[in-house]
Formats: sequence, structure tokens, C-alpha cells
Amino acid sequence: MLIVLVQVQVKTESIAAFQEASRENARLSRQEPGIARFDVMQQADDPCRFVLLEAYRTAEAPAAHKATAHYQAWRDRVADMMAVPRTSVRYHAVSPDPGGW
Repeated sequence: MLIVLVQVQVKTESIAAFQEASRENARLSRQEPGIARFDVMQQADDPCRFVLLEAYRTAEAPAAHKATAHYQAWRDRVADMMAVPRTSVRYHAVSPDPGGW
């Protein structure tokens, strides 16, 4: 199980549009066979900051995800909404049992 946490800071005027675009991307991403979990979270004390939690079943699944039309549409749609470039960190699941996701 590969976990990717994507940190995103959006412009204040783009919060609602980013939420809408990201909800749709998450909904479609969850339908991909290589994705075990895909969540969009908004920081409680700073509504401009978001974290995308992406849990992939295989090492190849992130590349397959990035090849989908819905990811590419999301990427292009939100590009100008970002206050700074997004960053990501990859993790390997240790607990809970990744097979349970």
C-alpha cells in the first residue's frame, strides 16, 4: 500500500471552486481499481489549505491515476487556483493493516 499526502494551498477566492473540482476528482478516483482510498480534507484553522490523501494498492497505480481523463481535467482546472505549487510526500502503510482499506 502506497499512501500519498498532497498538500495544497489555494487562493482565498478559489476555495469553493477547488472544493467542487476536488470532490469530483475524488469521486471518480475512488472508482479506479488501483485506488483503495481518496479523501479531500480542508484544514480547520486555514480554509485555504487542503490535504489530499491518496491510498494506492500497487506501485503502478499512481501513474495509472495520472493517466486518467478526470485527473488531467482536475489538474488543469485547479492549476490557477493554487497560491503556491502543491507538494506531495509518499508513505508506506504500517498500521492499520493496509489490507483493511
